[in-house]
Amino acid sequence: MSFAQKTAVAQVRTGLWGAGMNIKGLAALVTGGGSGLGLATAQALVRAGAKVAVLDRDVGGFDGLGFVCDVTSEASVSAAIAGAEAAHGVARIVVNCAGVPGGMRLVGRDGPVDMARFAQVINVNLLGTVSVMTKAAARMMAADVLGADGARGIVINTASITAYEGQVGQGAYVASKGAIVALTLQAAREFAAKGVRVMAIAPGLFATPMASEVPPEVVEAITSDAIFPRRFGQPDDFANMVLAIIANPMLNGEVIRLDAGVRLRAR
Repeated sequence: MSFAQKTAVAQVRTGLWGAGMNIKGLAALVTGGGSGLGLATAQALVRAGAKVAVLDRDVGGFDGLGFVCDVTSEASVSAAIAGAEAAHGVARIVVNCAGVPGGMRLVGRDGPVDMARFAQVINVNLLGTVSVMTKAAARMMAADVLGADGARGIVINTASITAYEGQVGQGAYVASKGAIVALTLQAAREFAAKGVRVMAIAPGLFATPMASEVPPEVVEAITSDAIFPRRFGQPDDFANMVLAIIANPMLNGEVIRLDAGVRLRAR
């Protein structure tokens, strides 16, 4: 475990997440937890003492409780959340990492965008996130208060820096992630009365399976523009941010860019 990971875990374990709250023993859900950012997050939460369940189409990468889940299916999401709750109790930490790429032009050589392809990206990245967030949050809201602040839990969603600097040919992905950004403060305000925080992380270019679809010349352009460090983000960098957000009760209704200071070019 890196020094940063050890520090983040220590902060969470020593009760920095609100008065009297401690992550150890709490139930957590991570969508997309079979690989990439979700897997690193699930593993970091386990190290911090949480009881973690992952939801993914393929949960093989996680050595723990996993539920095969299609986030675009309400029945599948409801069944997975219920199964995780039966095993671990009500989830007080939910991290939505499930997502798909969405490279397509709004108007290309063959004409207007294929709306079925566009809708699939929206269904997974946006509607799947909302489905898990709302179903899990409803259960949190009905659970006991965990600390003196009246906290009951937290939801952390995954946005993207493309929500701010949409690149040509990324219309569906930008739309899905831009909506996650827009929902963050609204959901935080709506859930505040019941002590549920809502945050989002907007990663830049990270070394995940999804990044394999990015052309090498685009990778070079992005990393050369980064302020520092000039490299791909690693999944553990994302996981450390999740732990830091959990640890700080004053973080709510905000989107945090995790991108080394890079700003995307149009192409």
